Amino acid sequence: MSDVVLYDKQDRVVTITLNKPETRNALSTDLCEALVSAIKKADADESVSCVVLAANGKSFSSGGNLHEIRAMTAEQNMSPLQIEQWYKTGIQRIPLAMSDISVPVIAAVNGHAIGAGNDLATMCDIRIASEDAIFAESFLRVGLIPGDGGAWLLPRIIGQARANQMLFTGEFIDAQKALNYGLVSEVVANDDLLKRAYELADQVVALPPSAIRKTKELVRTAQSVTLKENLDEAALFQGVLQQLDDHREAIDAILEKRKPVFKGQ
Repeated sequence: MSDVVLYDKQDRVVTITLNKPETRNALSTDLCEALVSAIKKADADESVSCVVLAANGKSFSSGGNLHEIRAMTAEQNMSPLQIEQWYKTGIQRIPLAMSDISVPVIAAVNGHAIGAGNDLATMCDIRIASEDAIFAESFLRVGLIPGDGGAWLLPRIIGQARANQMLFTGEFIDAQKALNYGLVSEVVANDDLLKRAYELADQVVALPPSAIRKTKELVRTAQSVTLKENLDEAALFQGVLQQLDDHREAIDAILEKRKPVFKGQ
């Protein structure tokens, strides 16, 4: 794994850390490639039940790398078709990988989450923020649009009206406003951000591994199917889960008033 993205596994929790603080973790080509690789690595590991996405330095992510973006036309003379392919083979691989990952991802947002950095946070299942966090859909400020899924993700999280306000004004909102919007679920003291992220991760991994993954899949597919189709899928999943030892162990532990021991079976 490239050192621009750090990968650390402790028991059933993987921490993926953006590690280019000198660029405020701008989503340059090398960081995008490393991040996609890390996400896919975590997804392929059946012993993983939760991912924490964090960032080193003073910012979660400042968004796209403006020097790299400017060079595409000012220096490399890339055509519209070449730029289109650059997005499809580059930064757009992140939302697709995040959409495919089968375990919950918790974003621990510190400092600025701007443009594509804000969109990266919205790709996660749970978002918590430090008190100094700042969010913005700032693409129009540089004459661009959300090229990485922000226009699809943000309205689904905070509603169309608030998403439109962020998208069309490029306004910067603080952590408390992000909490009010529902963009994040919690705001914690700066020094407690990772501690709280791991507390949430521990709550996730304390539950049956197979049921965690099925819940993630059910939530994901619910965005694109009818209620009837989602209910049919839920019934199918229940038929599988209720045959597992972990399901029986969970019920026995509740009835016997003890801590369950799950084996992923």
